[in-house]
Amino acid sequence: MATMRAAIYTRTGAAREVLSIVERPRPEPRAGEVLVRIVASGVNPSDVKKRAGWRSTKPLDHEVTPHSDGAGVIEAVGAGVSDDWVGRRVWIYNAQGGASYGAADSPECGTAAEYAALPLPFVVPLPDNVSFEAGACLGVPASTAHYAVFADGDVEGRTVLVQGGAGAVGELAVQLAADGGATVIATVSSAEKAEVARRAGAAHVIDRHATDVAKAVRAIVPEGVDRIVEVDFGANAAIDAAALKRGGIVASYSSPSAPTPSIPYYPLQFTAGMLRFVPIFLISQAYRRRGHADINFALSRGALRPTIASVLAFDDIAAAHEAVESGRTIGNVVLRIGSDR
Repeated sequence: MATMRAAIYTRTGAAREVLSIVERPRPEPRAGEVLVRIVASGVNPSDVKKRAGWRSTKPLDHEVTPHSDGAGVIEAVGAGVSDDWVGRRVWIYNAQGGASYGAADSPECGTAAEYAALPLPFVVPLPDNVSFEAGACLGVPASTAHYAVFADGDVEGRTVLVQGGAGAVGELAVQLAADGGATVIATVSSAEKAEVARRAGAAHVIDRHATDVAKAVRAIVPEGVDRIVEVDFGANAAIDAAALKRGGIVASYSSPSAPTPSIPYYPLQFTAGMLRFVPIFLISQAYRRRGHADINFALSRGALRPTIASVLAFDDIAAAHEAVESGRTIGNVVLRIGSDR
């Protein structure tokens, strides 16, 4: 039986205490699946939170191979999948993350392994001009950014506020919104992050630690912004209410500071706006396909360019998790799993 190296954890906790790399049988693709030789594996905040036990106190009842996102080459296909897929470079969406969030069609086959067998809808052709390392940064961040920006229609001629415009999702939301014809305002927390947001296409950048964000937004666009892409709804709800145009939309994909937020109800109500939640693992297949096509079109034109902070060796997976958890890393952390031969 062919084997592979895979990272696993059997209990949640600190990265160096629970993560290990072991030998496991190489998976075989079942009907409707493809076997991907993983070249690069992306490390998302959601991956490290799950490994740490975020929102769960129950002991694990199974072994987990972490990481939702990655990129590699298809080496074999299961029944019902065209042989034309063999040899294709692909990026991977939702390989491991969605099952914990209620997505019935999500596998538990993380990309922190030399091979992964995945349903065909969870792999997307990787444009030739995009590296495997960049491809490993796309699944959760780019899909979340696309849905947050475009779920309520085109943004051409609109003003979009991206809260946390230098984060993994925020940077790509800035790029997609700017490429879509929006005027983008981004909030950041440092001068370094301001440069990331500007490179991504933000027309205006606001340091949230040095400036009253709502006042700064209203100085730029007195009537308020049409859309807000929100990284921390619980922390920013009052700012969003003060910055939103009447009839505008807040698309929130996270609320880490306050998982059960207390919100300024009437200021939000009086915007006559809408709050859209962005559960990226639960969106429809139809929208998922549209998003992946749009993401690839932007990638092929160089309009989407995730910043990579560091590429670490597979054996350094614990250090990769710690880098993401620190909150000090600007850009994505990627593990190099295998050769790009």
